[in-house]
Amino acid sequence: MNRIIYNGISGAVARLAGEAVTALYGVQAPEETLQVQKTRKDFEGDFTLMAFPLLKISRQSPEATATALGEYMQRNASIVARFNVVKGFLNITVTDETWLNFLSETVFDAGYGKRIPADGQFPMKMVEYSSPNTNKPLHLGHIRNNLLGHSLSKVLEAAGNRVVKVNLVNDRGIHICKSMLAWRKWGNGETPESAGKKGDHLAGDYYVRFNTEYTKETEQLIRQGMNREEAARKAPSLLEAQEMLRLWEARDPETVALWEKMNGWVYAGFDATYRQLGVSFDRIYYESQTYLQGKEIVAEGLQKGVFFRKEDGSIWINLTDDGLDEKLLLRSDGTSVYITQDLGTACKRFEEYNIDELVYVVGNEQNYHFQVLSLILEKLGYAWAGNLKHMSYGMVELPEGKMKSREGSVVDADDLMEEMEETARKMSIELGKLDGLPEKEASGIIHAIGMGALKYFILKVDPKKNMLFDPKESIDFNGNTGPFIQYAHARIRSILRKAAENGLLEGRSVSKGLRLNEKEVSLIHALHDYPEVVKNAADTFNPALIANYVYELAKEYNQFYHDYSILKENDAALRLFRIVLSENTAQVIRNSLDLLGIEAPDRM
Repeated sequence: MNRIIYNGISGAVARLAGEAVTALYGVQAPEETLQVQKTRKDFEGDFTLMAFPLLKISRQSPEATATALGEYMQRNASIVARFNVVKGFLNITVTDETWLNFLSETVFDAGYGKRIPADGQFPMKMVEYSSPNTNKPLHLGHIRNNLLGHSLSKVLEAAGNRVVKVNLVNDRGIHICKSMLAWRKWGNGETPESAGKKGDHLAGDYYVRFNTEYTKETEQLIRQGMNREEAARKAPSLLEAQEMLRLWEARDPETVALWEKMNGWVYAGFDATYRQLGVSFDRIYYESQTYLQGKEIVAEGLQKGVFFRKEDGSIWINLTDDGLDEKLLLRSDGTSVYITQDLGTACKRFEEYNIDELVYVVGNEQNYHFQVLSLILEKLGYAWAGNLKHMSYGMVELPEGKMKSREGSVVDADDLMEEMEETARKMSIELGKLDGLPEKEASGIIHAIGMGALKYFILKVDPKKNMLFDPKESIDFNGNTGPFIQYAHARIRSILRKAAENGLLEGRSVSKGLRLNEKEVSLIHALHDYPEVVKNAADTFNPALIANYVYELAKEYNQFYHDYSILKENDAALRLFRIVLSENTAQVIRNSLDLLGIEAPDRM
């Protein structure tokens, strides 16, 4: 069975148009001139061919060229039922038999939409996402990052790539030392067990405590006559944290032991959150293990004259000739900055894996950082520097405004997921959707609904855009939500169970010669679009294309279900066709939701 029908019928229309050009004008049309797309809804037709790129060949008007092509295609191909021309656009309506043949080719193919490269060579792509700091728990912003990265990995894999999912844990630096210092000064030996908290939450509490005390010290120095900038630099707590970082980089045993203990608490907390969210990684890198390689690269660049040292001993690169700025690579005290470890991590990854592309899933406030990173690696002579890609995404905001970790005003990821499940439970009980189900099965469905609502609400938004998160809106069983799509899938599975109980699934196939109504054609057309949607989502790093596609598919099926009988249809051949159409729709809904990391329950 053909696992990939990229541009299936539209591809056939393009090839047929190419044959028509050769037959009518005696030349072979370049592939890029045969542009076939889905016909706009306000015009009659299934696929549209633009005649304008062919005018140099035809030497006729757009309308005459389109008409000549349409007449040839209708005379010489059984797939064309009729055509019309609108200002040089050739709109082709394909036959019912063509749609039925397409459906026959895709029946029961769980891998429909997945690409297998023609040459059998699967490019290797690495996707980095999550990248948390070990001084605080994951919050709503991390949820968007994780969901985007996990979904992009699945989409890239479906589009014919080998994918390595990686996480870079920022487990060192001044922010980590702030939590460590606060615990040492005010923790009194508190542990996650004694506090009754997850370890990441406990570390986050001390990060907030540090900033509370630091603010008090800064204000005190200002009252003593310092300006705000100087006070911010000379506050005792900050100086202590900077000294702790220096001791850590010098491998001071006591400092390293505290660092290992608190990070261990945080890792256990992160793992629990990742399991609940349903994301995973093939490899985890730690900044503490890569920054030294980054420092070696900086030393090498300094020796080559790519970098320069300032009077205070800090090391920089001057990128002003490239339209950028000067960039710090090592501080005057020899400690590294973010880009130091990013240089080391990138080199380590290309040494360890034969990567064709490395994709960083990081917020748009880091656009400049990744532009600089790629440029530095290029100046250092790394041939793969141009293979670094940044999947830049916008911030998640709340009705109250932006979140601030240091002030503790964030939406905690664990709390949010618990809230989503509880909301799903209440709504399911109110609507009676889980009546009669065993408790274990009902709990599994509630989890799937709550997580599906959260994931879909975030992933349906174009990653480049900022988004406003509203938990109540996301859980609605109506409208453009995850539960709406999940319920459409569960409805079809219910139909198929009843069909099986009545012996209607035995020997099922698609009969030839059926006359299809408009809604049936529209639904098959939507199924036909799926592989191209997957390809576009992979090419543009945009899982939102999948999310909005599957919503439209679910909506299209619900309209079909509302207007036409399925199991009660008297015509046996038509009834069987509609069962098969329903089954295929459920499969594509399930495949689409899987690419978003969302479960598709069989019951709701």
